[in-house]
Amino acid sequence: MKDQRVNPTAIWGTVGLAAILWFVTFFLTWSNFWIKISCSAALLALLAFRLQPDYRGQLGLDRQALLRGFLSAVALYGIFWLGKIIATAIFPFAAHQIGAIYGKGAHVPLPVVFALLLLITGPCEEIYWRGFLQRQLMLRYGHWRGWLLGTVIYAGVHIWSFNFMLIGAAAVAGAFWGLLYWRWQHLAPVVVSHSLWSAFIFAVAPVP
Repeated sequence: MKDQRVNPTAIWGTVGLAAILWFVTFFLTWSNFWIKISCSAALLALLAFRLQPDYRGQLGLDRQALLRGFLSAVALYGIFWLGKIIATAIFPFAAHQIGAIYGKGAHVPLPVVFALLLLITGPCEEIYWRGFLQRQLMLRYGHWRGWLLGTVIYAGVHIWSFNFMLIGAAAVAGAFWGLLYWRWQHLAPVVVSHSLWSAFIFAVAPVP
């Protein structure tokens, strides 16, 4: 991982902005949820490119990146499938809260949701959350602490949903993609994983 450190004030400024954007996206009811999350992720990605312009080698797609991304997306889908079984068996409120997650923006045609998640939200979230924030935290605090702190922040901004299952899902997914980025030191397969997983789990094959 190239040592391209960004001023800590700028890093934490983007975290504050992310918290505001996720508040607008998840808590405020005006406008369309899928449009809001796409615009929020895109804005953070643009800031990431501005503050950390050297993404060379991080976003290059090749056969290995595509294969790793696909297989990890399948693995994460399996984790969530098992997680839903366990959660609904333990927590009486789990089924209702999971249904509320899928109910967000329900009036939007599924092909539109699929395209937004695959082409905008998934890639832009990874460019910021792992490619910028986790990368900077790992450079500054070490790999282990940087990964953990990045995961906590990613889960934490989802608190505005006031949905325990969604916050937990964000923690699991954030930790998973963060570990992949830590292990591979390459953002492209993580982008593929996030984009495929989110598009399919929300628009094609929701966890039964």
